[in-house]
Amino acid sequence: MKLVSYVRDGNESWGAVVDGNILDMATASGIGNLADFLGSERYGERDALVDQAQKVCAFEDATLLPVIPRPEKIVCVVRNYLDHHKEVVAVGLDLSLSEQPPIFIRVWRSQCAHNAPLVKPDVSDSLDWEGELAVVIGRGGRNISEEDAPGHIAGYACYNDASVREWQFHAKQIAAGKNFESTGAFGPWLVTADEIPFGTKLKLETRVNGETVQSSDTRHMIFGIAKLISYASTVFTLMPGDVLVTGTPAGVGYSYRPARYLKAGDVCEVQIEHVGLLRNVVVAQSDSSN
Repeated sequence: MKLVSYVRDGNESWGAVVDGNILDMATASGIGNLADFLGSERYGERDALVDQAQKVCAFEDATLLPVIPRPEKIVCVVRNYLDHHKEVVAVGLDLSLSEQPPIFIRVWRSQCAHNAPLVKPDVSDSLDWEGELAVVIGRGGRNISEEDAPGHIAGYACYNDASVREWQFHAKQIAAGKNFESTGAFGPWLVTADEIPFGTKLKLETRVNGETVQSSDTRHMIFGIAKLISYASTVFTLMPGDVLVTGTPAGVGYSYRPARYLKAGDVCEVQIEHVGLLRNVVVAQSDSSN
């Protein structure tokens, strides 16, 4: 099942995408947002609720929100693909492989939706793409074992963890370059975990103006999804709707020589096998409302 968050007549809501249409799951379930639904007992009734839900609009006519508009936590992983680690070392970053997942936090205001503008900040010309698989938590918990981790996953989505490289490298802590508003694209929908058997190898591609710049698959992850959930839950209590962004493969713009970065007017797409296609057009901050 595909689940989305959207805006209709000025109100935020959520629904299911069925046969190219959005169905109103908020009214059918009596639960006002997707994160709360994922953590509720009604999540197990989702198939029956779809049968009760009314059509809102065609998917292509909807104004989408990030899949989870205001997650409590967006936990992102740095250099979690071996091919990406090798490419950044090759261009001069003095890095060793971590024994544990290197994580940082994004704030929810840094996110944007499928088909929404990806905003290049005015203070930098180094906005870089990072196509990634996002894992959305359904059942929360603390100190989750790797064996139990799959049971805590609600589903998967595409993410573009776009990075302002100049600001990322201001200091050893990289969060400044990862939290500019409307740089973390998240969508178009959540594909529920029952649609993708845990451990399935997923092909990931990122394209800029139709050119493939990243092409890899999830078997190149250094730390697998179960490890990431277990590690993060040791630090935080994971909550329904929390998002784990699992790292990017080789092919980021920083690794090119000369480096290549996104500019206003570029179209950036992240496509993940069995999950979907996330599309955004880059706009300059001065030409947007952000």
